[in-house]
Amino acid sequence: MIGLTRIILRLGRNPDAGFPDGHDDYGYVIQAPLDAAGKLDAALWRDKKELCTVRRFHPHEAASDGWLRHRGDNWYFWYDEADEGPEEPLFKLGAKELRAGEYVTVREADGDVLTFRVAEATHI
Repeated sequence: MIGLTRIILRLGRNPDAGFPDGHDDYGYVIQAPLDAAGKLDAALWRDKKELCTVRRFHPHEAASDGWLRHRGDNWYFWYDEADEGPEEPLFKLGAKELRAGEYVTVREADGDVLTFRVAEATHI
């Protein structure tokens, strides 16, 4: 899978959502194409989009598998099963560096807007 990076997002501090210290067992594992600056590469995504996956994990829910999708300037997670919920938009993800220690905002299927930290970004 040349050209892809495995990115692990873990729930960051979200005091208003009941997670004042974050939660390491709540997050996403993404396979995505990054450029040299650590930003999403839309051209490479088009070539490898079926390999660009996401797995949502949560301590009280079954894991959900889906895909990283791109439309216009927007990136989102898409799940193909009705019980996994609707797509989850990612706030300005195309402009973010996806390196360890950075933060990403996700609007989850239930409408919650939560901040996740990049715990790991490993070229695969």
